[in-house]
Amino acid sequence: MIDSIIYSNSTILCSLPHLHHQNHVLLLFTKILIIFFLLNNCVTFTMFPLLHLFLFLHLSFPSYVSSQQPSTNSSPASTPCPLDFNALRNLINQSSKRPNLNSTTQCQYIRQGLRLVQSEYLRRKNSFFPPLTSAESCWNSYQSLVNDYVPNFDIRKSCGFQTSWISQGCMNITTRFEFESNVSSSALSNMVSSCNQSLENNSPCATCTTSFSGLASYLNGPSVGNVSDCTAYPSIYAAAFANQFGPTDEGTIKCLFAIDVTATASSGKGKKNVTIIVVVLVCGLVLVFVGFVYWILWRRRKHRLAHKWNNRRIESNLSSRLDSISGSTTLIRFTIDEIKLATKNFARANIVGTGGYGNVYKGVLPGGIEVALKRFKNCSVAGDASFTHEVEVIASVRHVNLVALRGYCTATTPYEGHQRIIVCDLMKNGSLHDHLFGTRYEKLSWGIRQKVALGTARGLAYLHYGAQPGIIHRDIKASNILLDESFEPKVADFGLAKFTPEGMTHLSTRVAGTMGYVAPEYALYGQLTERSDVYSFGVVLLELLSGKKAIIEFNDGQPTLVTDWAWSLVREGRALDVLEDNIPDLGPPEVVEKYVLVAVLCSHPQLYARPTMDQVVNMLDADIPVPTIPERPISLIADLDDIERSVSSSFSGNLSTAAGYQPYIIEREAPLADSDSVKDRSLD
Repeated sequence: MIDSIIYSNSTILCSLPHLHHQNHVLLLFTKILIIFFLLNNCVTFTMFPLLHLFLFLHLSFPSYVSSQQPSTNSSPASTPCPLDFNALRNLINQSSKRPNLNSTTQCQYIRQGLRLVQSEYLRRKNSFFPPLTSAESCWNSYQSLVNDYVPNFDIRKSCGFQTSWISQGCMNITTRFEFESNVSSSALSNMVSSCNQSLENNSPCATCTTSFSGLASYLNGPSVGNVSDCTAYPSIYAAAFANQFGPTDEGTIKCLFAIDVTATASSGKGKKNVTIIVVVLVCGLVLVFVGFVYWILWRRRKHRLAHKWNNRRIESNLSSRLDSISGSTTLIRFTIDEIKLATKNFARANIVGTGGYGNVYKGVLPGGIEVALKRFKNCSVAGDASFTHEVEVIASVRHVNLVALRGYCTATTPYEGHQRIIVCDLMKNGSLHDHLFGTRYEKLSWGIRQKVALGTARGLAYLHYGAQPGIIHRDIKASNILLDESFEPKVADFGLAKFTPEGMTHLSTRVAGTMGYVAPEYALYGQLTERSDVYSFGVVLLELLSGKKAIIEFNDGQPTLVTDWAWSLVREGRALDVLEDNIPDLGPPEVVEKYVLVAVLCSHPQLYARPTMDQVVNMLDADIPVPTIPERPISLIADLDDIERSVSSSFSGNLSTAAGYQPYIIEREAPLADSDSVKDRSLD
């Protein structure tokens, strides 16, 4: 009887979903309980249904409930990962530089490491990404590698990466053939020739990365996620195929993936090298000292003899060069007496400006024509070259937004010595710097600011593309933007300008300009392009809109670039907060915001992200929308404050397009792992 009871209940339980394994301990306990009731005459046949119910509830409920709990360990079927993470592991093991960074910066390194592995995979398989079915296993392989060096750091959870992103990218481009089909063959060839060299030094690296700008216009489609967006493709491709040393070369990794894997030498070897260096230096210094004394005595004698003849040669060359310029133009060669009469013998009261070159005087020519006279104070060999160069540049261009040259003066007098003077039209409203930061207290209206911005852009566009050959100004700043009586802007001071030979993508030259206005690639690598002027124009435009100087000091005394300050507001969707307070006759919000976005885009630290001056004119003067502003890179040497300021999020705003007042989105590269861990760093 008892067995029939147990059997009947077991039959019922087995019919329930998922109850294929019985709890044998509970069955045994129930059987003993029934025997106990029978022996003590406590159970009648009428109680058997109750025992059935008791046994059913105790056997079925816990098991059934537990069977309904989802399995946390279950995962979809995944194919093995074809990516070789051992290549990255070997590089990390060789490196002695493993910085202890916060979560956000670790995500940057993880993303760059993944791109390195993808480049090696592209080189082997001609494919940028592994199959989607292997995405889970690839993340697990990468996670295993990361756990060996950064314990308790979940890649996908901390960095916001989705599983499928490792197999998806930009514009559905997945193979080498698709990439080469989407870009220009000439731009691709230029990149290959620029990157096919050792990239350990700064100059070859800059040449290679500068060539990426030729591919940017072809890779402007949508991206899936932020693991391998459109901007990553050139680096991955260049490391795989353009560079002969491959993706695992130390110089390639450092340049294209911003990962420094240089291993330090052992201490024993270092000590040995130091000893050798010290011995060589001691011996060498003795010889150098003796040779230096002899060289000084010899050079002094030679210099005395050469100085006299050199001065005569310079005077002759300068005179003939200026005569050839004036002969082909309408320039007037003034005498020193005419200049002294116009300036009242260079009276201090007539000084209207000063600079590193000398002073600018206000003067009046016969007939009552008011002019500005730029008097050079450095009239050595370098001064002569600078003077003739500026005369040559100004005389070669004619544009409503460029300062016109009336004439010049060269003379040598017993008391003043060498004299070099340029005569230009007088700008009665001074410079833009005077109105923004000088003694003129009346704020410029919005209409005047628009006029100054557009006119300056047109003047620079003419220098770059209208003049033959093209001219790079190199010193665009507020004090070099002059304003006439109707506030028409005139670009002035061509002393640092460079002619660009036809067909040249950039010039390598000594860095010159003003701090805060010089483009990063020019300041760091000496590589000069037209977009170096675009960066300077972006800084001037931000000054014009915000009323703040190129370098700002806030209450904490820490200097900040106006470009970084403006970007911090734009990325938060507060573009209108960049504007100076109480601008008279302020224009429509969509127009004002568009000018702010153009300024931020022009002052982007990456050269390829900046527009040309022709494009700037079209954006300011027509209903052409401002393109998406790329994220700014995080420097490997940045401190925590700089890194936190560089972290962006997805923000929105509005801009003017051909269709009207439209929203725009500034996309971030990676979400913050913990938004509460980053301080609010508003610069207002």
